Amino acid sequence: MALVQYQAVGRRKTSTARVYLRPGSGQITINRRRFEEYFPLSWHREDILLPFKITGTLGQFDVVATVRGGGMSGQAGAMRLGIARALVRYNEDFRKPLRDAGLLTRDPRMVERKKYGQPKARKRFQFSKR
Repeated sequence: MALVQYQAVGRRKTSTARVYLRPGSGQITINRRRFEEYFPLSWHREDILLPFKITGTLGQFDVVATVRGGGMSGQAGAMRLGIARALVRYNEDFRKPLRDAGLLTRDPRMVERKKYGQPKARKRFQFSKR
């Protein structure tokens, strides 16, 4: 028996998530750790589960993910995009509701680089006329 799984990659800020969806009971494993253990904040967990709620597939798939880079919010966003893309691979009819909810769009916002002669990207040193 061949293992049926749907694989997708999600990115956000500097985070990358490789997501594998397998038909199952709704168990989520991230970097070999439990979902609740990896994302202790409830709003990160809600954000990740949003694609399942919109498509009505909550509890139908086991998720195994490898997440690297960035912080918690970036990793949660990368997971959400990866799950949404994997659900579209599973069923093309999910594309429209996920697109309407804005879950298939890669967030292009990145940290602006620091410029020389300034303490941060946009902040300037105090100006003195004399």
